[in-house]
Amino acid sequence: MTWLETVIIAIVEGLTEFLPVSSTGHMIITQNLLGIEQGDPFIHAFTFIIQFGAILSVVCLYWKRFFQFDNSPAPTGSNLWQKLKHKYYFYWLLIVGVLPAVIIGLLAKKSGLLDWLLDSVLVVAIMLVVGGVFMLFCDKLFNKGSDTNKVNEGRAFRIGLYQCISVIPGVSRSMATIVGGMTQGLTRKRAAEFSFFLAVPTMAGATLLDLLDLLKEDTMWATSHNITMLILGCVVAFVVALLAMKWFVAFLTKYGFKAFGYYRIIVGGIILVLLLTGHSLAMVD
Repeated sequence: MTWLETVIIAIVEGLTEFLPVSSTGHMIITQNLLGIEQGDPFIHAFTFIIQFGAILSVVCLYWKRFFQFDNSPAPTGSNLWQKLKHKYYFYWLLIVGVLPAVIIGLLAKKSGLLDWLLDSVLVVAIMLVVGGVFMLFCDKLFNKGSDTNKVNEGRAFRIGLYQCISVIPGVSRSMATIVGGMTQGLTRKRAAEFSFFLAVPTMAGATLLDLLDLLKEDTMWATSHNITMLILGCVVAFVVALLAMKWFVAFLTKYGFKAFGYYRIIVGGIILVLLLTGHSLAMVD
């Protein structure tokens, strides 16, 4: 990839990581538009690694809440494990929430399903449309959250199950987890914020797995150019995501999902028409 291609893809990632429009799907579309060769292990890894760069913006923006500890006394008679869980309950919820994605993600990667999905722009287009139609109605279906409802172990695990659906490019991890939270009685804002927090261990794990796979298979990719592209992509995605995230929470809280649903249907529909009429997405063949 060139410097310009790296910056463009990273901007797309930063803008879409926290929007319910699928950042992975948009990166795959962007790569196709730019004529970047699909199937390259480095391109697959780049797609996930710069997402982690964007996810780190959560830690920066919500650092007071992300590094939170409950220093109140544990219930009387608590054993060591109960005391630790009481103090670090926020992190325990993240562990519970990420477990389903760890299992499903590993199975999808080991089977080769994940790499196949990452090369399929048709899958992205279909899921954009399907998810878009769903989002036109999900506010009415699930908008019954209450401020009194908080994330507990059961809710965290069930939200984690919803997150597994996003292994399919085009679904959107943020949409799956936010809607998952709303089905558990959380408000849109609280569901969105837990979605952001849950993204940190999820994408950290995906990034580490991809790096290990790259190092295990072939170290020829580790050129100074490629490493520089990874660093540049992470930095750009981080900065753009930081600017986009706060806007998204305010917009979602006030207006809901419907606007994003129309956007997904339009983008996915255009791509489907192009593909079904035999046109290439590459701007330069």
